[in-house]
Order: sequence, then C-alpha cells, then structure tokens
Amino acid sequence: MKTNSINRQGIQAEIKSVSTFLILSLMIFVLTGSIACNSQVSKDKGQWRQLFNGKDLTGWKHVGPGSMSVENGMIRGHGGMGLLYWQGEKFSNCQIRVVWKMEKENSNSGIFIRIPIEPREEWMPVHYGYEVQIDNKPELSQEDEYHYTGTLYSLTKPLAKPGKPGPEWNTTEITLDGLRTIVYVNGVKVTDFKEGDPVPERKFDFEPFRGPRPESGYIGVQNHGEADVVYFKEIAVKPLAKPVK
Repeated sequence: MKTNSINRQGIQAEIKSVSTFLILSLMIFVLTGSIACNSQVSKDKGQWRQLFNGKDLTGWKHVGPGSMSVENGMIRGHGGMGLLYWQGEKFSNCQIRVVWKMEKENSNSGIFIRIPIEPREEWMPVHYGYEVQIDNKPELSQEDEYHYTGTLYSLTKPLAKPGKPGPEWNTTEITLDGLRTIVYVNGVKVTDFKEGDPVPERKFDFEPFRGPRPESGYIGVQNHGEADVVYFKEIAVKPLAKPVK
C-alpha cells in the first residue's frame, strides 16, 4: 500500500510537471503570436495599398455597357454607362485615394462606395450605393450643385468647389468612418455626411434612392459615356487609424 501511494504521488507529480510545461509553452506561443500579429499591424498601419497595379485590371471586374482598359499606365473608360469595381472585398473604416483627370476641360464620372452587394449590372450601385461625383460643371446637363465634384451625387451640397479642369490632375480622398463619409478634393473638404443627415428629395430617375447605406461595401469607378472620358492613375486604400473628429 505504501509503495502504491508513493507511485501515485510520483505519477501525480509528473503529471503536474508536464501540465505546467504545457501551460507555459502555450503561454509563450500565444504571447509570441500576439507580438508577431501586433508587429504586422504596426508594419501595415498607415500604409497605402494600391488596388490598381498600373499595368492591367487584375482584381477588377466590369459590369454594364462599355468597357475599361489600361492606357499608358492609366485606367480609362470606353462608352458606357458601366462600372469597374474591385472584386471580392468590401471596404469600411478606411481611406480611399483616387488620382484622376478629365480628358477634356470637363467630363463626367464617379467613384462608388458603400455598394451593398457585388454588382451584376450598372444601376444597382447607382441606386443603392453612394457615388462621389466627378463633374465640375453639372449645369451643362441641367443639374445643380448637389451634383458637383466631391459631393455624394444628388445628396450633399458641396462645402467648396476645388475641382481642377482637364487635363489637370485631381486627388479625391474619401474617408469611411463608420457611417460617416468625408470627401476631400485636392486637399479641400467638399463633403462631410453622416447617415441620417437630411438630404433633398429625388429629382431625376437616374439619381440614387434615398435611404441608409451599409457601413461596409464594394467600391468602383464609372465609365459614363464616350464623350466623358476620365483617366485614373491611382486607386489606393488604407485602414483608418482612428475615428475622425
């Protein structure tokens, strides 16, 4: 009996030792993994990720009439109206930077955000997403300033009108901060919109339906028509470091 007691004590001590070793090993593994993950986050934090590689349309898909192609390192439209969208990924709580220019003094296009589902045709993004407008002279098509460059098309009034005519380059930076959307054009704030803010009534059947948009959605750029050619040389995203005040 005494021998068995000693054996049991030895076995229990060995089990305890092994358990302690496993627990310590697991803690080291978790800590190491955590450090590695945090290092990766720190490494990637604040870095722009280029969605357009400057060579071809890898990662992109076109829907609707017309097409998009790469010409001299830039995306350009042919005919329309259609949409080129980034496949397989939705975006939220991030910044989007698009560098673009109009072929003529003025052209019409748009940058689409908060598209709720993957597009299968061109009108769903128009009606159920947001279009960050590209058009410095909406009056030429009998539209008002709610259709100016940098506005959420037909929904917001521009805080400023800093769009440059073609063929000068413009930079649009869009911040998706939860359900808040902020748009800068050439470093000047044009839009600061929160879900639930008042919007004007819908005037035309080609304007978006009123109502809430999702926090996360697909993004894309528009080919509006043969007479409205806009070139895009950069489309990039990066995570939002912290909420915008």
